[in-house]
Amino acid sequence: MAPMKLYGAVMSWNPFGQVPALQDGDLYLFESRAICKYAARKNKPELLREGNLEEAAMVDVWIEVEANQYTAALNPILFQVLISPMLGGTTDQKVVDENLEKLKKVLEVYEARLTKCKYLAGDFLSLADLNHVSVTLCLFATPYASVLDAYPHVKAWWSGLMERPSVQKVAALMKPSA
Repeated sequence: MAPMKLYGAVMSWNPFGQVPALQDGDLYLFESRAICKYAARKNKPELLREGNLEEAAMVDVWIEVEANQYTAALNPILFQVLISPMLGGTTDQKVVDENLEKLKKVLEVYEARLTKCKYLAGDFLSLADLNHVSVTLCLFATPYASVLDAYPHVKAWWSGLMERPSVQKVAALMKPSA
């Protein structure tokens, strides 16, 4: 079987005209979390814990939390601080401050969860944890990276993720080229 191809420029594969899109043989997928789940099922199914109904449910819960709480609070910050200036705009500090407060409330929930287990879905690494990597790496490219400092269990969880060779590879790929 041919390797999977992830395309950022082939917007015709996504009916919403957005990226990313993935081709794997005759299969075309869009939506980043669907692509991640597919890649995990194909290559590293243990990241989804589908052999255990309760563990799989917790992975699903924390994937949803990542998308609808964590990333939803971070994206406006990242846009205001990183993207808007690149497009010639200015940072709307009010938007940044409002979303930092939202992010702190999310991090309070994460802190409580991570006092009970090593990873978000339980005492096992899952796709729920790994789905945080790219957006959190972007956070560290802003002046607001220190927001994690107030949450020792969250900071330890993140540090543990950053020690993983696979996460280090992603981080290296995300570094801007000179």
